[in-house]
Amino acid sequence: MKPAYKRILLKLSGEGLMGNKSFGMSGEVIKDLAMQIRKVHQSGVEVCIVVGGGNIFRGAKEASKGMNRTVADQVGMLATVMNALYIQNALEDIGTPARVLSGLSIPQVCETYMYRRALRHLEKGRVIIFAGGTGNPYFTTDTGAALRASEMQCDALLKATQVDGVYDADPKKNSNAVRYDKISYEEVIQKELAVMDISAVALAKENHIPIIVFSQHNADALEQAVCGKGKFTIIK
Repeated sequence: MKPAYKRILLKLSGEGLMGNKSFGMSGEVIKDLAMQIRKVHQSGVEVCIVVGGGNIFRGAKEASKGMNRTVADQVGMLATVMNALYIQNALEDIGTPARVLSGLSIPQVCETYMYRRALRHLEKGRVIIFAGGTGNPYFTTDTGAALRASEMQCDALLKATQVDGVYDADPKKNSNAVRYDKISYEEVIQKELAVMDISAVALAKENHIPIIVFSQHNADALEQAVCGKGKFTIIK
């Protein structure tokens, strides 16, 4: 299959790394994702990744329990660094060069994000894994993904989820939920569809970056989404 995009940003949720676990990371799931990423990368697509940290810690949730929101978000950002390092290791194990760039400065662990450094890694054929969110509290990894996709001038933002697209309601709770094959940024914002944060959708709209929402559980799901095949919803 022929890729429809030259440079993509793949948004992975922390929950999507758990597999059947209730906490932490599934080595099997991450290995499968790494294999899919390698296949897409070998096809000539430049790959950027943003990973969440909800499998380890959710800042907003803990803040709602009384924890200071800034501190809670900082802990959540550190959780994304842990996930990013795990994914980097999985990619390197199968011969795919990867670098973690963090919005938080942790020089003993990974590189600090710099725009030109990130571009240089892409030029050298490396997969970039953006961690640490934006480096600021009160911003989710969805917004961080839209920000990095804009900075890297990606052709598309691909969001891997637990369902096969965007619905008008939660399909896991409502069997009558209607699925969209295509929907506009404006509709997602107006209908407040729980696919990405409004700020993330608005940023993607402003920079003309289509958002492709697909299920990470389907075989070759990433490759098919990159090639415009399979089952997904496109927001544009």
